[in-house]
Amino acid sequence: MSAAHRPGPLRAAILSLPLVWTLAFLLVPYLIIFTISFYTRKYPTFLPDFQFGNYLIIFEDPQYYQVLWRTAKIALVVALLATLLSYPLAYVLVFKIRSARLRAALYLAVIVPLWVSYLLRAYIWKTILGSEGILNSFLVTLGLLDGPSPLFLYNQFAMVVTLTYIFVPFMVMPIYTALEKIPRSLLEASGDLGVGPLRSFLAITLPLSMPGVIAGVTFTFCLTFGDFVAPLLVGGPDGQMIANVIASQFGATLNWPLGSALSIVMLLVVLAVLSLSARLDRTGRVELA
Repeated sequence: MSAAHRPGPLRAAILSLPLVWTLAFLLVPYLIIFTISFYTRKYPTFLPDFQFGNYLIIFEDPQYYQVLWRTAKIALVVALLATLLSYPLAYVLVFKIRSARLRAALYLAVIVPLWVSYLLRAYIWKTILGSEGILNSFLVTLGLLDGPSPLFLYNQFAMVVTLTYIFVPFMVMPIYTALEKIPRSLLEASGDLGVGPLRSFLAITLPLSMPGVIAGVTFTFCLTFGDFVAPLLVGGPDGQMIANVIASQFGATLNWPLGSALSIVMLLVVLAVLSLSARLDRTGRVELA
């Protein structure tokens, strides 16, 4: 690199700040957790060691691999429901709303909940689904229930509803962006050739919007997989997820080695999902090209 193109000291320092931040607050903590995951617990503390007992416990003890499966299942269901809700919404915003001002206002209405505290948004659903909540009161008023039912809260149903509501904006945004980038000339040409709206959607719109769908599913799955607030508020006994188990290992149980091993397994699952998402995105772009 010539002296003319070499960045100055100030610019180099500014550019290096994100790298230093990432190393100090992301990579180093992960390395510490990875190291502790091989330690041996000796109550009330733990000792440096190199053994795989903590990882073996995760896959030998049913309570741990079952909670992993439960977390993955809930994350998949939330991602699916969020897709089914978000795609039609994004499609209507992009292709059916002619007024740019109205489209921007409706899109903003989808994004505005992200400005509200996550805890407040989750607590709202606890209020809605509770025994004295809006849903129970409405059903009792209609005569569909004789009295308030506890079946709507403190279960996996409540968790799926709450998490879907919370993470729908993360699904709408990438799908909306992908749909906006589709050239209108392709759809017009399809119509000029006599292709019907449904066939045009399946042949043009849906394939070209798949990068947005993949990105949205990835966001939603990973965010749900790592969530621990919603299970605390609306989950109940059968709604505990992997993040709650990790928190208890570092807190009440004081088993940091096992908690670290669970964290690493959780990280590997998320990295696998990100890798699969990137591969599907590349494959889709190559096929479309």
